Amino acid sequence: MPRLNPTLRQRRIGTELRKMREAAGLSTSSLSRALGIDRTQVSQIEAAKVGVSPERLRSFAAACKCMNEPLIDALEAMVQDRSKGWWEDYRGTISDSFLEIAELEKSSNSLSLWTVPHLPGVCQTISYASSVFGRILPPLPRHELEARTTFRMQRKADLRRDQKPITCFIYESALWTRFGGTEVLRQQLDALVEDSVQSWMTIRVVPFDIDTFPGAVENVTYACGAVPELDTVEVESSRRSLHIDAVSELASYRSIFTRTESVALDESDSRDLIRKIARNL
Repeated sequence: MPRLNPTLRQRRIGTELRKMREAAGLSTSSLSRALGIDRTQVSQIEAAKVGVSPERLRSFAAACKCMNEPLIDALEAMVQDRSKGWWEDYRGTISDSFLEIAELEKSSNSLSLWTVPHLPGVCQTISYASSVFGRILPPLPRHELEARTTFRMQRKADLRRDQKPITCFIYESALWTRFGGTEVLRQQLDALVEDSVQSWMTIRVVPFDIDTFPGAVENVTYACGAVPELDTVEVESSRRSLHIDAVSELASYRSIFTRTESVALDESDSRDLIRKIARNL
């Protein structure tokens, strides 16, 4: 039976197989003949409507003359991973886009974040997170507000258990915006300073007094995959999150992060600025 709601991982496997086919200049019909399967099955595999076995994956790659063994190995590992993520317990309670960012974070090797309106979710205190969700109009029902806040705290705890490398670039405006009021923000900034000394966490502030605005206007997460071809960008907006995996787009966002890094304060100066703002609130 075709899948009704393929996961982010399942969709990415299908996307990479489609990229292989297109890079080889093959139509779905010609590939189906090479594999000895129905044309519809190729389309369903690429759309993640049906699964693919490790053997079929390698046959697919061979038919497409794909010689990228690290990519094939990484995709095979994804195919063999049938574990259920903790976020599945929230399915039907909160939006799938929230579940997918948790899945993206879990599957990544490292993360780079750029935030403008508010501080990164991985650093948020429970009071600050609740205030960020509480600003939404029309207001969220209490049960949904509590579910989103609890989910964000569980994402934060999961990332801290893994201690994978995380780099946060924060535009200075986020340090001044008083979600929840002055005391909530002060406590949040104190927590941010504590996070900044963690060995796996890098926090760098992009100050107001730079020559030009360096980053994207939205919050962006760059998730590094097992191989560069499996990197993913998540762009957050008020309506929905967008996942980007096109090679040219990934290169563009890497350039954005490189430019952002070039104008951001170093870790020590960032920490000093956060402390100064907290004192002046």
